[in-house]
Amino acid sequence: MTTSAAARTADFEEHRSRMFGIAYRMLGSAGEAEDTVQDAWLRWSAADRADVEHPGAWLAKAVTHLCLNRLTSARARREEYVGPWLPEPVLTDGGALGPLESAEQRDSVSMALLVLLEQLTPVERAVYVLREAFAYGHREIAGLLDLSEANCRQLYRRASARVAEGRAAEGRSAASERKRFEAEPEHWRGLVEAFLAAARDGDLARLEGMLTADVRYVSDGGGVVSAARRPVVGRDRVARFLAGALRKYAAGLPLDHAVVNGEPALVVGGAGVMLVEFEDGLVREVRVVVNPHKLEFLQRQLSHS
Repeated sequence: MTTSAAARTADFEEHRSRMFGIAYRMLGSAGEAEDTVQDAWLRWSAADRADVEHPGAWLAKAVTHLCLNRLTSARARREEYVGPWLPEPVLTDGGALGPLESAEQRDSVSMALLVLLEQLTPVERAVYVLREAFAYGHREIAGLLDLSEANCRQLYRRASARVAEGRAAEGRSAASERKRFEAEPEHWRGLVEAFLAAARDGDLARLEGMLTADVRYVSDGGGVVSAARRPVVGRDRVARFLAGALRKYAAGLPLDHAVVNGEPALVVGGAGVMLVEFEDGLVREVRVVVNPHKLEFLQRQLSHS
């Protein structure tokens, strides 16, 4: 490898993690994020270095525009998706999505937020991700998106308002999200183990007592494996569904604790990922990803850990 080729590779690798983090938050898919970073490498390899003043900015711009192109076709695919859509789960303890030291940073990769971001236009999503997750200034974002700074500010206000509206409709707020991420992992583990024991035992009375009245269960099977085609809502319905599902599909499978999308989660053998969200000690939402195509990236992470 020549010195110039080695330097080009070194510059790209220095910014790979940030590119993957941008692409994942934009697309909600680890597989597509990897493909996008690879496409960015092809553009980077062919670029005239004389035109590149700041490699980090050049690469961030390239990956953002590639994501905007992908989002158009992704929206069409998701309209045809079988059952609820959830993002691909990613183990985040190893820094795959960048630093997640604060509640705000962990919120930027949470499944709850990524689902809400699906409601934004591609450009709104780009502005929101670059501002909220990576703290780019409006002038920098304008340069990355080839827009005016005033337009970027307007897009950010609109995106933030839509995210806030979505959270309000689900009974959430930014403050409650921060409180959720600040919960002690040991406390979460104790609550979830008691919750799972009640579900496995089929003790519906005890299980219902651990759920909020408006609890939701959302499972993403993508039509590939058996999963609820619509969210299950309400204490009685969720209790019965969970008890039956765990006895039928998870009996005998190992349950491992992991940090997925910045949150404590359960990896159910190689068959699925379960995120259980608590509010004041009660389960308010359960999200389960069992679509095997969406578990491929996480399984590769596990095999390398």
